[in-house]
Amino acid sequence: MRRFLRSGHDPARERLKRDLFQFNKTVEHGFPHQPSALGYSPSLHILAIGTRSGAVKLYGAPGVEFMGLHRENNAVVQIHFLPGQCQLVTLLDDNSLHLWSLKVKGGVSELQEDESFTLRSPPGAAPSATQITVVLPHSSRELLYLGTESGNVFVVQLPAFCTLEDRTISSDAVLQRLPEEARHRRVFEMVEALQEHPRDPNQVLIGYSRGLVVIWDLRGSRVLCHFLSSQQLENICWQRDGRLIVSCHSDGSYYQWPVSADAQPPDPLHSHVPYGPFPCKAITKIFWLTTRQGLPFTIFQGGMPRASYGDRHCISVIHSDQQTAFDFTSRVIDFTVLAEADPAAAFDDPYALVVLAEEELVVIDLQTAGWPLVQPPYLASLHCSAITCSHHVSNIPLKLWERIITAGSRQNTHFSTMAGSAHRHEDGTVRFWDASGVCLRLLYKLSTVRVFLTDTDPNENLNAQGEDEWPPLRKVGSFDPYSDDPRLGIQKIFLCKYSGYLAVAGTAGQVLVLELNDEEAEHAVEQVEADLLQDQEGYRWKGHERLCARPGPVCFEPGFQPFVLVQCQPPAVVTSLALHSEWRLVAFGTSHGFGLFDYQQRRQVFVKCTLHPSDQLALEGPLSRVKSLKKSLRQSFRRIRRSRVSSRKRRAAGPPGEMQEGCSRAERTGLQNMELAPVQRKIEARSAEDSFTGFVRTLYFADTYLRDSSRHCPSLWAGTNGGTVYAFALRVPPAERRMDELVRAEQAKEIQLMHRAPIVGILVLDGHSVPLPEPLEVAHDLSKSPDMQGSHQLLVVSEEQFKVFTLPKVSAKLKLKLTALEGSRVRRVSVAHFSSCRAEDYGEHHLAVLTNLGDVQVVSLPLLKPQVRYSCIRREDVSGIASCVFTKYGQGFYLISPSEFERFSLSTKWLVEPRCLVDSAETKNHSRPRNGSGPEKALGRARNSGSQSDGEEKRPGPVMEHALLNDERVLKEIQSTLEGDRGSYGDWRSQRVAVRYSLSNGGAE
Repeated sequence: MRRFLRSGHDPARERLKRDLFQFNKTVEHGFPHQPSALGYSPSLHILAIGTRSGAVKLYGAPGVEFMGLHRENNAVVQIHFLPGQCQLVTLLDDNSLHLWSLKVKGGVSELQEDESFTLRSPPGAAPSATQITVVLPHSSRELLYLGTESGNVFVVQLPAFCTLEDRTISSDAVLQRLPEEARHRRVFEMVEALQEHPRDPNQVLIGYSRGLVVIWDLRGSRVLCHFLSSQQLENICWQRDGRLIVSCHSDGSYYQWPVSADAQPPDPLHSHVPYGPFPCKAITKIFWLTTRQGLPFTIFQGGMPRASYGDRHCISVIHSDQQTAFDFTSRVIDFTVLAEADPAAAFDDPYALVVLAEEELVVIDLQTAGWPLVQPPYLASLHCSAITCSHHVSNIPLKLWERIITAGSRQNTHFSTMAGSAHRHEDGTVRFWDASGVCLRLLYKLSTVRVFLTDTDPNENLNAQGEDEWPPLRKVGSFDPYSDDPRLGIQKIFLCKYSGYLAVAGTAGQVLVLELNDEEAEHAVEQVEADLLQDQEGYRWKGHERLCARPGPVCFEPGFQPFVLVQCQPPAVVTSLALHSEWRLVAFGTSHGFGLFDYQQRRQVFVKCTLHPSDQLALEGPLSRVKSLKKSLRQSFRRIRRSRVSSRKRRAAGPPGEMQEGCSRAERTGLQNMELAPVQRKIEARSAEDSFTGFVRTLYFADTYLRDSSRHCPSLWAGTNGGTVYAFALRVPPAERRMDELVRAEQAKEIQLMHRAPIVGILVLDGHSVPLPEPLEVAHDLSKSPDMQGSHQLLVVSEEQFKVFTLPKVSAKLKLKLTALEGSRVRRVSVAHFSSCRAEDYGEHHLAVLTNLGDVQVVSLPLLKPQVRYSCIRREDVSGIASCVFTKYGQGFYLISPSEFERFSLSTKWLVEPRCLVDSAETKNHSRPRNGSGPEKALGRARNSGSQSDGEEKRPGPVMEHALLNDERVLKEIQSTLEGDRGSYGDWRSQRVAVRYSLSNGGAE
């Protein structure tokens, strides 16, 4: 009975746990999913993006980020900042208006919703009478002018959203004040545009869809001037001095109108169809911006020839004799132009074009010749090619960091110099990101396409176009939803940060070993074939073919350059990868087996086939996998039969009812005041005939005691989907004879777990029960030497349990049955170091665990005691769980959409989150807080995250995640980009990052 009792409550340990563990969801990295609106504040220099799920995200200087979510998950249609204020107004697709403010709380700013308002129709009026089409915040900062589908312009007073009915500009009032010849010409229909006079706040420009444009005097309630066009109006723009109006229309034309006080409507000064004379699509938005050089910029969206280029997403820029149609790879949502912010300035002098496309944010430098792109400091398009897996590396040495940045800077020569973790992708690229702060910054891009023969020439410039071609299209943007060959997709990566060696593995069984080179090089990539089936008869691969390597020398740019290619046969997806740079060995595994390769001598050490004779599904491949219905039904009936047999045995072995009742009465008194451990569930053992039992899930190198307790040696451990662990003893020659003698391997151990649950992780603990250091970590004085005097322990983590074995005898020492106790299964596990927030020199190594229920747990080493548990990901979000990765210092990332990572932390000390202060012009002289050292909390409604351990009331998580995960399409889209198992990784920088900015009119301090 003693084994059912829990250990007593230890107050000292509970206090220590509070110093070590705390759960926070801190920041989202990447590009907002399904953007729907764009706003910009020239005075604050803050960009706002709204999404279809009702989220609003604000971006200022790098690291300045805010987020809020409307109570309703309606799409954001428009965003408008109030002039000179830390406030903005959003319009949703349900016709509701919402007022948001950046308010200072606890020394930092928070984005909070103040008021909401819906414009009501008069009794008996149609709903379209108050359907808002245009919002104009007046420079008085107190009024909103709302254009509607009925042609009326309503006036609302802020901040209370009070409708000022006496100031309504009705279409009838405008009609009565027009000359007789224009009064009966046409109906007004909806308001398409509202613009305030750049110099006179008492004048408003109103544009109606049928082509009528009027300048309305707010003080005198009269029409000062009107313009009539024959084409349907799309939008209008007022020149900075107020003397010229530019209108754009549905036939792809734009008109220039002079502003005069004449009663007669003036004729246009100029009308132009930029891409005529053939029928063109509508120009939906236009900017007319003056410069000191005298020649204006004309920037507009659309207007392309309908027949030939009607499906293009283009924004054209015309200046002097230069004209370019920027062609985007995804639909353009909106755009704005950054220009002189001072209203009293004589010229606009635009310097940048900011375009919000459906899948990325593109910034174009308008001051540099050729109008090059600007690399934004945030809103990175993580999913420019579908993300297949992610990896994280901690504490990058400065020398390697600088070499990677140098290689990346050579790739970005086509970007403008205007100030302004690694993911693997479906197109065969590896992108390196700086994940040390709030903003993910692209450092370097590695492409493996050059190694293989594909349909696309890697030297081909897809954007090349003749000088005389018309329209002058120029492809911009990095988003590419199409992969030339799905076999190029990268599935696993392993980087040694000390030696600069990198191993990447892909969908078609390709394993590349690369070395960092600071110079361009041309050489042939040596190819070695690894037959994992070992010529066994009766097996025939039914999946995709292997990729053909490019023969002869290949030119590689500075950076990581491949020097050897190991091709697995059959060419199945590589499911596990490990590299040991000190021994110069790389191990790889697929659904058929695993192998070891010596990349210094360029030879194969051994291969091991793990395929079960009955597992035919492993031979079908991921691109053509069709599960047999007959086999699936047969396996299901076998499980049911085993379950029924075991339940009958339990009933037959039980004592009679009278004996049970007597025993319960005798024990009731003794157990009355005792805390009982939860009853374990009965877990049925899996059959060896289940599919993919030979699937290699994890590989691990360790220098430990494998053969006997007197000598330690290098070893390789492999865990499979069928619950089998293979251990191979390795003989690695010393450095002076490394090229002369061969590496030898011999299988020393084989462990078969009783329940045959898939192996998720393998770890060896030294004599002090501390995980073994990484290769070369001790040589670089970044870790203590492992204790080789005491006995080592082997930790095997399966989906169902944690089990510790003694080495070298491999006898079970203790275990934690996670599935039997909680009903959950392990999906991710990683070793993490948790430092105390109070004592600088105190820390503990534990296991960070993610389950299939979306919970994250911390399990102690080596006693396997559960420490804390938090609810992190919704259990329905299978894709988010599959994409999750842990860091070395207790943080983690997972996909909340195909383009966004949610970052969270389990550590009280290590936290990365934005803490910003934004001041308006009126409050810029107020005192600003300095960086503090105390614990930092998540911000506002957008960051309602806190410690959520067992027994505590759960607080809502990040609102953006909740909004996205209500959309099943989002979940399916993430799921489609993720295949197979994902590796875990460590933290990029072992430091607590407190990003705190103070903004006064956009300037960071």
